[in-house]
Amino acid sequence: MAVNSSTAISSLSSSSSMEFVGAPISSSAPKFCSVPRTHSIINGSTQISTKTPLKLSVFAISPTKQLKIYSRKTSRVQLQHLRLSRIRALGNNDYIPDEPPTSDSNGNKKLIVMACSTVTVALAIANRVLYKLALVPLKEYPFFLAQLTTFGYVAVYFSVLYMRYRSGIATDEMLALPKSPFIIIGFLEALGVVSGMYSGAVLPGPAIPILSQTFLVWQLVFSILLLGRSYSLNRISGCFLVAAGVVLAVASGSDSDQMLSGVGIFWPAMMIASSAFQALASIVKESVFLDATHRLKGKLLDIFVVNSFGSGFQALFVLLFLPFLSNLKGIPLTELPSYLKTGATCFFNVGSNTTGCDGAPMLPLLYIIINITFNISLLNLLKYSSAIVSSLAVMSSVPISIYILSLPLPYLPEGASLSPYFVLGSVILMVGLVLYNISWPLQQD
Repeated sequence: MAVNSSTAISSLSSSSSMEFVGAPISSSAPKFCSVPRTHSIINGSTQISTKTPLKLSVFAISPTKQLKIYSRKTSRVQLQHLRLSRIRALGNNDYIPDEPPTSDSNGNKKLIVMACSTVTVALAIANRVLYKLALVPLKEYPFFLAQLTTFGYVAVYFSVLYMRYRSGIATDEMLALPKSPFIIIGFLEALGVVSGMYSGAVLPGPAIPILSQTFLVWQLVFSILLLGRSYSLNRISGCFLVAAGVVLAVASGSDSDQMLSGVGIFWPAMMIASSAFQALASIVKESVFLDATHRLKGKLLDIFVVNSFGSGFQALFVLLFLPFLSNLKGIPLTELPSYLKTGATCFFNVGSNTTGCDGAPMLPLLYIIINITFNISLLNLLKYSSAIVSSLAVMSSVPISIYILSLPLPYLPEGASLSPYFVLGSVILMVGLVLYNISWPLQQD
């Protein structure tokens, strides 16, 4: 039975009836109903009130991990940011209680989370800055960076998937899932990475982190339209502020103050479209996890199955997009082989005709390494903390990245001027991100 995100669940007794009573916390009306001991919670938090000691296990569909909540010393446990999870409450007659974590282990975990958060923030900043720097020598050939990044992920993901398959984590049933959703994911992510790199090669550095935050707005819109999700007022308000901040940052002020005054509307629109493609791909991924719970009879789909096949099809579609991309650059199909040869020469920075390729291949390779390391670090932080901590870590890199990209940098000596409107828009955007990621506390009885 689906339980509202603000529901208190109490055990009826210490008997073996295995039933619990649910009542809305925010409502003063005495509405109670019997519910089974396994509950689904969607998009929110819940509060568990126990009259007898219980062990509550939270099974998050993505990422695949189990959290044990001990309520031996307290009669109330609050669970937040579950998004799509299942809760199973086990009574006294069901189990022998495990020992709760000691204070030392809690302290060690906090240190681990702090260390992982610091590393993740540093890598997120480096990833955003190197994204722009890597496109400086490859401004005319962003296809090479897009394809090399994609093949890097293919190698990493399939290597990890192979090891997880050998260890039994990824099963034959998981690998036999229909591939059509992965084809769609690969197509959308290929569109996202290619359009992002082609526009990023032209856009001013500080504008890229701002425009990429529209991912959150697109994700919420697609989630409502395609998955039928409903969101709280603070999340909708947060998305509205993000959109308003983006518009103010890149479009307000006089022509001389506009950061994009010499760029036009096409390239910012392409960067926003890139975020839309990636957001839609994330929604398709979520639908794959939901569908897999039925096909695998309750088993959780390994995330590396989705990432591996998605990146494999992404690499294929990036190759198929090449004729269209060359045409976008004004290169006829007959001159495509010459374009590829010149691009390879620029990427490896060899030969006499490499004007404007300074920084290659060091900057592109450094970006790819940092990008892959950042994503691994983000997954590791998610493992030790929660989705909210991971989101805040990535979010905190945005203003710092904007500031660094506005400074004179190697291979970008001119820097960029941040107008008051751009700064104000960035602040509004950050407020929106914080509002979206932090839920309001539940009302207490």
